[in-house]
Amino acid sequence: MIPLLSIQNLSVDFVSESGTTHALKNISLTVKRGEIVALVGESGSGKSVTSLSILQLLPSPPAKYTSGNILFSEDGNKPVSLLNKNRYSLQHIRGNKIAMIFQEPMTSLNPVLPCGEQVMEAILAHKKISKEAAKKQTISWFEKVKLPSPDKIFDRYPHQLSGGQKQRVMIAMAMCCQPFLLICDEPTTALDVTVQKTILQLIKELQQQSDMGVIFITHDLGVVAEIADRAAVMYKGEIVEQNPVKEIFTRPQHPYTKALLACRPVNHQRGERLPVVSDFLESAGVRSQMSDVRSQAQDLSNNELTSDANTSILLKAEHLSVWFPSKKNFFGTALDHTKAVDDVSFEVYENETLGLVGESGCGKTTLGRTLLRLIEPTSGKIFYNGIELTSKKRDELQSLRKDIQIVFQDPYSSLNPRLTIGAAIAEPLKVHHILPDDKARKNKVVELLEKVNLKAEHFNRYPHEFSGGQRQRIVIARALALNPSFLVCDESVSALDVSVQAQVLNLLNDLKKEFGFTVIFISHDLSVVRYISDRIMVMNKGKIEESGPADQVYFTPQTDYTKRLIASIPGGVVS
Repeated sequence: MIPLLSIQNLSVDFVSESGTTHALKNISLTVKRGEIVALVGESGSGKSVTSLSILQLLPSPPAKYTSGNILFSEDGNKPVSLLNKNRYSLQHIRGNKIAMIFQEPMTSLNPVLPCGEQVMEAILAHKKISKEAAKKQTISWFEKVKLPSPDKIFDRYPHQLSGGQKQRVMIAMAMCCQPFLLICDEPTTALDVTVQKTILQLIKELQQQSDMGVIFITHDLGVVAEIADRAAVMYKGEIVEQNPVKEIFTRPQHPYTKALLACRPVNHQRGERLPVVSDFLESAGVRSQMSDVRSQAQDLSNNELTSDANTSILLKAEHLSVWFPSKKNFFGTALDHTKAVDDVSFEVYENETLGLVGESGCGKTTLGRTLLRLIEPTSGKIFYNGIELTSKKRDELQSLRKDIQIVFQDPYSSLNPRLTIGAAIAEPLKVHHILPDDKARKNKVVELLEKVNLKAEHFNRYPHEFSGGQRQRIVIARALALNPSFLVCDESVSALDVSVQAQVLNLLNDLKKEFGFTVIFISHDLSVVRYISDRIMVMNKGKIEESGPADQVYFTPQTDYTKRLIASIPGGVVS
């Protein structure tokens, strides 16, 4: 029987005035019915270009298919060449026979249309049924993807849903025409571990029910272990290794695959330097490094490593609450509140890294922003270096701003699209009158760019010219420009590839040793938090559920909620 999808010797170039980029180089890949194939690799490796090529979604120009073919066979007998299909023929295939779940649901959903209407639109485009029948099918799919109150979600707009709910709407939209092939482009990247686990189980269930083929694009090898049958590892536009998932994890062949496995914090003791891809690609001693990593992974001890943190308190929160009105009367008086942060008290010690974990909506981002007075507290007090921040007026806080910095979760929305990234990083240096002139500031910015693994030539480029991972490194460089003594990292590595994540975590550890700053590290990834933190605080519904030394919380959790979070971490080792 002919495979469902067969990519044969495909090469794609991007041609521009500045030259030609070879995005895909002679790649070949097959997907069978009922099979989940994972495409794994870093940003820029060619994963998304491969998936977009299947449905001819790449803009042409600049994209140019220089060689190869993509064959699709829904019946297993007669293949059709997708690259030879005209625009009208592709409309019949897109969303109907081959569907796609994109990485960012908020940008994939129309903000001015209710979610139900958007799914209905897909059904009506490919099925000859009435609007009433399409609405019934939409609500039925909302039930299948386990959305709460499907009939109410039908009338809600995307901004009224959580990240996990928006992703489920996208899955319903992709599945509603029961495609033969589903392409998932990083569908769980920004989701917390419990929602991610639910989404992965859901995709697997739907795939098994319909015997559908799935291409699952991810940079998270834990997710690959959880969901995929086979994995193809991509590096610089080439597939360097293809094997069943168990083989990939237990007997990786290519140095790059070994590097991706070794970079993961889950394989390392807390605070230990993470290997990076270049260590493996440049070194001949790959085998010995990998065996060292395996022995470390098998011998993770519960002993707390010595910490640079001392016992002097740098930041203190006392009975801190942040309430948002959830219901108002006609006169605008709040009748009910959402308690985002609810009577929280804790201390952060000098030179410490405090990990803050919990699911989306638990209040961790609100707490992080409130500590910097970016959100005003409803009640309670915040002390920084003995100074009460809550009693300070906004202009009095200005001088403290350079000491207290934040790395935001979404780098694109925190960068001005009209400023080059060099100007964006130099801006805080100008505001606080650091360094004598623009030349000195430019040298400082170039130094920061190189520290976060970018180049001097990136100075004059704009945010839209970078990948998501690169933008995240840019905002980290900007936050570090003022040499702050206190840094809040809000999901600062959640969108990064494992190798880039390893570089950023190493960078944070190096800079922390060099400058001695204190960090609150907010994340939904417990393995990353355990690796980088001295202590961990677990948040649930606005309250601190549990706190303690990092390894203690990770290996011997006390509360059911923390145990559930840890159980949801995607599988690290395939047995």
